[in-house]
Amino acid sequence: MNATFATWRDHFERLRANKLFETAVIAIILLSALLIGAKTYEETTRFEQWLLVLDTAITVFFLVEILIRMAAEKRLRDFFRQGWNVFDFLIVMASLVPLDNSDMVLLARLLRIFRVLRLVSLIPELRVLMAALVKSIPRMGYVALLMFIIFYIYAAVGSFLFADIDDFLWGNITAALLTLFRVATFEDWTDVMYATQEAYAWSWLYYLTFIFLTAFIFLNMMIGIVLDVMQKESVQIEIENGEGEAAELHGLRDDVRRLSDQLERMEATLAARENAPRG
Repeated sequence: MNATFATWRDHFERLRANKLFETAVIAIILLSALLIGAKTYEETTRFEQWLLVLDTAITVFFLVEILIRMAAEKRLRDFFRQGWNVFDFLIVMASLVPLDNSDMVLLARLLRIFRVLRLVSLIPELRVLMAALVKSIPRMGYVALLMFIIFYIYAAVGSFLFADIDDFLWGNITAALLTLFRVATFEDWTDVMYATQEAYAWSWLYYLTFIFLTAFIFLNMMIGIVLDVMQKESVQIEIENGEGEAAELHGLRDDVRRLSDQLERMEATLAARENAPRG
């Protein structure tokens, strides 16, 4: 029984590591994304039955695929020790919500959208980007806090100075913050500046210093943090890959050493039999 289970597990493990199988999974994920997009067009309503059948087939494929990956593990708990495996499992389980139930149809469609995120778990480069993004968030939080302080100071100054010029844009601190966000994203910011320049000719200095701080300094700080974390992630992956290759080579050396010892014992046994006196 154990031998049969081990044989099937080896088959599943080879299938999981097969590049064609991985490519097929990626292709099905892309097909699922296209299917979600197709359902947003009214012209596809006449093919609704076929789209439902196709969606069911994709869901079944994902279920079989996740079961194969689980069966390929020596112990089931090893599968759930990896965060990306847990993520894939939750996405697949969420996809099992039926579409034919009118009360759950909206939830089911929303959950199926997240199946596209499985591309992140299947493509190593995307995993590196996602890990770098997640690890960058704490450090970017401090930059965002400092940026908010600058925004708040400039918004308060702008509200005090320019409220009489345009109450809609500068009437209170909230409106001033939204206006500054418009300026920071360069959305017709010159129109805002020209309106205040008619009353205060020096107001260009207010906008240029704000843009210099937010659009140039803080944005580059954000980019620098992400690049630094990505570089560290790449180095860590290279180190892990190197350790994995070293461990594999060490295991091969141990196998060779054991085979050599077995050959020496076999040669010694054969030599002893040849030298033994014959009756």
